Amino acid sequence: MLKSNSEKGRVGEKIALKYLKNRDFEIMATNYRTCFGEIDIIAKDKEYIVFIEVKLRKNSEYGFPREAVGKSKQKNIIKVARDFIMKNNLEDVDFRFDVIEVLGGSVEYIENAFWDWN
Repeated sequence: MLKSNSEKGRVGEKIALKYLKNRDFEIMATNYRTCFGEIDIIAKDKEYIVFIEVKLRKNSEYGFPREAVGKSKQKNIIKVARDFIMKNNLEDVDFRFDVIEVLGGSVEYIENAFWDWN
């Protein structure tokens, strides 16, 4: 049994990384941190840089994992993404924000899960 949120997060991210690699995503960074927060996975999918939040739950008793990526979390992810884009000179590259939901034994990939750059 998983004890801490960080242990749960590592398990979810491991599942998500396997899922992404099986779909030919190029992993650029994991657990990218700034003072604004963290992005779980940054990957390249063809011409897109993809900022991915991973959420894991054993069941939907308290809602779906994707519901935990609210407006406040989205704003923090966007701030961290701006930092990554600037530090890596990626201003001319297309990007998007996706969520990987791990619920029980299944994985759901939600492309363009949110977008509010401002």
